Amino acid sequence: MEYLVRQARITDVDRLYALCAEQGDVPDGDSPMDSIGLLRQLVYLPNASVALVEANRQVAGGAVLGLRPSVKTGGFVGTIDVLVIANGYDGEKVADLLIEEMLLSAKRKGCTAVEVMLASDAAYFSSWQAHGFSKTATNSYRAPIAVRTRAAR
Repeated sequence: MEYLVRQARITDVDRLYALCAEQGDVPDGDSPMDSIGLLRQLVYLPNASVALVEANRQVAGGAVLGLRPSVKTGGFVGTIDVLVIANGYDGEKVADLLIEEMLLSAKRKGCTAVEVMLASDAAYFSSWQAHGFSKTATNSYRAPIAVRTRAAR
């Protein structure tokens, strides 16, 4: 099966949210924020990245990256908040494509590292490790981003 990786558009938000709800990756009803409204905002914000993987024009998976400034690391730190994969697709392949896209997006946005919270029994744990994520604290994994060197003047 051929997969297409792309940045999400506002018209994709409902499908991505439905996938997140199907996989149990949305907060319960007692959340102080409207999750679908927040997802709509993240599509437009420069300090976030929302990506999709499609197969035959169907959403096979999606991921959300948020950025925060970090003086300690000398740039931004990205956090992959969501990575969901629809049933019926090659989960390892879709996970690899989404993780690669999130790391590339983080690099383009000036991140020095990307973090993710994972349990040791998390789905696609080996995919995270294959992309350089290593344990930094309990359930916290981080992958460094290669920083471009400044050109001499």
